[in-house]
Amino acid sequence: MKIKEGFRMRTLGRDHIVVAEGLQLVNFNKMIVLNDTATYLWNEIQGKEFTAETLKGLLISRYDVCEDVAAADVAKLVKDLTEAGIIEE
Repeated sequence: MKIKEGFRMRTLGRDHIVVAEGLQLVNFNKMIVLNDTATYLWNEIQGKEFTAETLKGLLISRYDVCEDVAAADVAKLVKDLTEAGIIEE
């Protein structure tokens, strides 16, 4: 997987929001706001190929979380980003 070209994370106050930099990419029906954990993952994978296992490993190495919880969190994040058209396989 990889974050599609043209998507960037911007910080507005305390919120981290994923935005498209070209009007052809914008889907105004869904805005993605990242929590601190998702922001950490975004920063680690931006510009790189990654897998769900990569993301799970990053969560486990940074936070005190078991594999099952990390896998569930990663599955939700990947689903949300895929549905919003932000990542590609």
